[in-house]
Amino acid sequence: MSIRQLIILAFVALAPVAAAQDYPSRPIRFIIPYPPGGGTDTVARLLNPALIERLGEQVVIDNRGGANAIVGTEIAAKATPDGYTMLFCLPANMVINPIMYANLPYDPSRDLTPVIHIDNLAFMLTVNPSLPVKTVADLINLAKAKPGELNFGSSGLGSSPQMAAELLKSLAKLNMVHVPFRGGGPALTALMAGDVQFWFGTIISQLPHVKSGRLRAVAVTTPNRVASLPELPTVGETLPGYESVIWHGVVVPKGTPAAIVRQLNAAFNSVLKLPKIAERLRNSGVEPVGGTPEDFAALIKSETTKHAKLLKEIGIAGSVR
Repeated sequence: MSIRQLIILAFVALAPVAAAQDYPSRPIRFIIPYPPGGGTDTVARLLNPALIERLGEQVVIDNRGGANAIVGTEIAAKATPDGYTMLFCLPANMVINPIMYANLPYDPSRDLTPVIHIDNLAFMLTVNPSLPVKTVADLINLAKAKPGELNFGSSGLGSSPQMAAELLKSLAKLNMVHVPFRGGGPALTALMAGDVQFWFGTIISQLPHVKSGRLRAVAVTTPNRVASLPELPTVGETLPGYESVIWHGVVVPKGTPAAIVRQLNAAFNSVLKLPKIAERLRNSGVEPVGGTPEDFAALIKSETTKHAKLLKEIGIAGSVR
């Protein structure tokens, strides 16, 4: 090998290191794979101002909803792996879609690198106030009296809100109709308009509408009651064995320099430890987590195993082409 070739190889090897040392030097795109207004979007926007302070650059939220988070996730998966594209993720796009879709245009293990596990969060079962339902027992009894007549919304086929409702259907042996939307925001709007009768959405996105009277809160999906809403029972208090908790995380395109992944991880960990941020999250039924990229990778692996079994049981594993 010539001296010239050795010099070129040395420059190629050092390029990622130099890029990491200068990072960030321009705005970072933060893709949210859902429309504005849903729980995922709300959590991301809550974290964003403090994240900007720690990184010293603008972090621009880019809502790319559609196809059950596939549109935004594919954009992130195919982006240049230079640290200037991040993706806010959840079970739908990292775990459920790869099991449910036969021809998904991305593969999380091949195309994306875990950065951090952001949070765990409860769902709140809410109904349109016109529905004569105030408790989980009321909903179950009404669904049994009117099989096939109650509709529930979700943020997409195979989404976590659908999984929460499917678990209720399975345990209580109910016949109810699933109506998927293009994200949590549109599903929430449909519920308030009376186009669907109930759904399982995040507390953080629904609480203002519950307080205004546009929605009625029935229960939460965690094993224990949420500290900020002690009067609200859990679904499991009526239906033993019921539990549905989801999570958010951040990933970047595969090939992003390890030094940049560590820098982003440190920035997010710092934000999650801020007392004001942690308090606002917990008051909305969201528990900050944090940790290492390796911790998050292990979670994704274990969640994939768990959801593969559930999706097979309800008959939608590999069903979408």
